[in-house]
Amino acid sequence: MTPAPNAVAQMLGVLGDEWTLLIVQRALLGARRYGDFAEELPVSHAVLSNRLQVLTTRELLTRSRYQSRPPRSEYLPTARSRSLWPMLISVWDWERRWVPSHAEPLPGMRHTLCGADFAPQVVCRGCQSPVTADGIAAHWGPSGSWQRSIPSGSTRRRSGGRRSGASVLFPQTMSVIGDRWAFALLVAAFVGIDRFTDFQTQLGAAPATVADRLSVFAAEEILVHGDGRYRLSEKGLAFFPVLVTALTWAQRWFPAPEGPAVVLTHTACGAEFLPALACDRCGVHLRGSQMRPVS
Repeated sequence: MTPAPNAVAQMLGVLGDEWTLLIVQRALLGARRYGDFAEELPVSHAVLSNRLQVLTTRELLTRSRYQSRPPRSEYLPTARSRSLWPMLISVWDWERRWVPSHAEPLPGMRHTLCGADFAPQVVCRGCQSPVTADGIAAHWGPSGSWQRSIPSGSTRRRSGGRRSGASVLFPQTMSVIGDRWAFALLVAAFVGIDRFTDFQTQLGAAPATVADRLSVFAAEEILVHGDGRYRLSEKGLAFFPVLVTALTWAQRWFPAPEGPAVVLTHTACGAEFLPALACDRCGVHLRGSQMRPVS
């Protein structure tokens, strides 16, 4: 009997698609009606209708009738989608700092509480200290395994490498989370796997699949290839906030009966690691309502 997908697999099944994440991002910025999404995103009507249905079914959006004749509905964010803002702000910061290929530079972000232009900083909720990837120890929890962390379905990469204007806000992020094997491979790199055969063995992926994802990550300088190993670059290590906020979101909203998929420990204080995002200027924990973009 195939084990049930854990929180990581559930998260990839929901967010591992560029259109889904873009629709959620637009909804959090105020888009409500079908026409809003169609106008703001270069997406076909078939794909948009499908993703709105998926997001409604997975409870990231709720459908509300606002007109009867003819029937019209709007799509409102739920608590589940609103709690994605730490991941989305981490994506914004990583793309702004590390991806120079945007057609237009991403705007800065201002913390309205202190008035400063800021960058989000991951801190430990237990001891309040800033945390980077090398300060965290990770191990599988009761529902954790590579097999259970891969969703049964997958979104397909677009041909031609880089995506079009659809993912202009975060093109390289979708190279990671827009593909089930790519995300799993990057997680494996964060826990210390660095050889081709080990990636293949641990993930249970076909050699061609592993080779393709490693090639993309090397080309995008997320991994550095040398001496037969694939190691995280500075750019790759900087993706840590996206990974840890995505994992925290997944384990909150898709818990397994037997326990978490992944257990994180902050090695400096010895406590279970629960991340928070803080303003790097004033140190106060960030709230979604206290940030606004600036040109």
